[in-house]
Amino acid sequence: MSVDARERACDQSSSDGTSAELIGGGHGAGRAGTEPPGGARAWLVWGVAVGVYFLAMFHRNGLGVAALQAQERFHVGPALLSVLPVVQLIVYVALQVPTGVLADRLGPRKTLLIGLAAMAAGVAMFALAPSIEVAITARVLIGLGDAVTFLNVIRLGALWFPRRQYALVSAFTGTIGGLGQVASVVPLSAALHQLGWTPAFLATGAVTAVMMLLVLLVVRDRPEGVRASDRRQAPVSVGASLREALRARGPRVGMASHVVLQAPYTMLAALWGYPFLVEGLGMAPAAAGLVLTVLGVATLWVSPVLGAFVGRFPRIRAVFGVGLGTVLSVGWIAIVAWPGGPPVPLVIAHFTIACAAMAMAAPISFDFARDGIPAQRTGVASSLVNMSGFTAVVVTVLLAGMILESGAGFQAAFVPVTVTTVLGTAVFAALLRRYPRSA
Repeated sequence: MSVDARERACDQSSSDGTSAELIGGGHGAGRAGTEPPGGARAWLVWGVAVGVYFLAMFHRNGLGVAALQAQERFHVGPALLSVLPVVQLIVYVALQVPTGVLADRLGPRKTLLIGLAAMAAGVAMFALAPSIEVAITARVLIGLGDAVTFLNVIRLGALWFPRRQYALVSAFTGTIGGLGQVASVVPLSAALHQLGWTPAFLATGAVTAVMMLLVLLVVRDRPEGVRASDRRQAPVSVGASLREALRARGPRVGMASHVVLQAPYTMLAALWGYPFLVEGLGMAPAAAGLVLTVLGVATLWVSPVLGAFVGRFPRIRAVFGVGLGTVLSVGWIAIVAWPGGPPVPLVIAHFTIACAAMAMAAPISFDFARDGIPAQRTGVASSLVNMSGFTAVVVTVLLAGMILESGAGFQAAFVPVTVTTVLGTAVFAALLRRYPRSA
């Protein structure tokens, strides 16, 4: 089907979802002439918004640097301390669909401001927290602010950029978030060492408050030329938005691919990768930390490069997705089944592929989610995709911990992530069998 034909199909959209499937066949973005123009103004709006995501990732991962000081400050052991990141992650997952609805109802600008206010308040509370109970409440606020950020940044991409650039913008969003994750290590560690707990975290809270001003001044929900057509559209209920997202093939495929591509390495990076390298394989702590840091930095380029190609050749989404899912499945099976434990080179190779797959998750999974969904209603579809991957992360992290607590080793602990990867790949491939061939 040609681009013009897909655009005409979009104009003829109806409630039975037929046009959604036609749009899912490629990157037709709507009626000719109403597509966002992109350009310098779009990059400026997105640039400020993605700065919010950078801060969200900074706050999300900064606790790892402060873990030892947190134990001393709150007088708790590792088990109770682990509640802090788990609670924040659970809040993140639980709020994905409400966040998508909020984004579609209020718009990205207002929702980002709400998220920034929650993060700033949470960081300030964490800086001044006298007890672990107050610290947990603070992490809940940070998790709330984190939860609303990513979806609204990529939603701005849908509202400000042409359809063919959406995968590239999503990819750059993921890359900037990865930089925020990396940046949380050295600056925050130095600030904690030189300034102390309270001044260091208050300073990061102040930066978050300044970002609120930038969003207020720069970010707008959509270009002026698109606004008139958006106003003519009737509001859509929450139930209708969910049905629309689940009926269209694109979001369903995006959910499966996010479980396959994003969840495995996120599970490793969040908690179990470092202990596995040190305790499971006997690597020196410095070497294990270096491996994870190098992998995180070295694969950042993958996402924008793939995003540029996805915008022009949408078929490669399926090729990369199923190919990576198959390789990851085989790798996990080898790790959990290797007699006497897997060799270090195999583990490093598998971690490298998993890290690269995580970098590719944004341009593949969220580009699928955009298929068949009008730009102004992408919040719910994107939230479902994001929730699917992070739900798999929560499940595999918790199950791995329970298995390790029972006395089994890391090979047994990685059985859950092996199962989710294999099943996710199978579902992904099955959904793609009926996907329009032009995709």
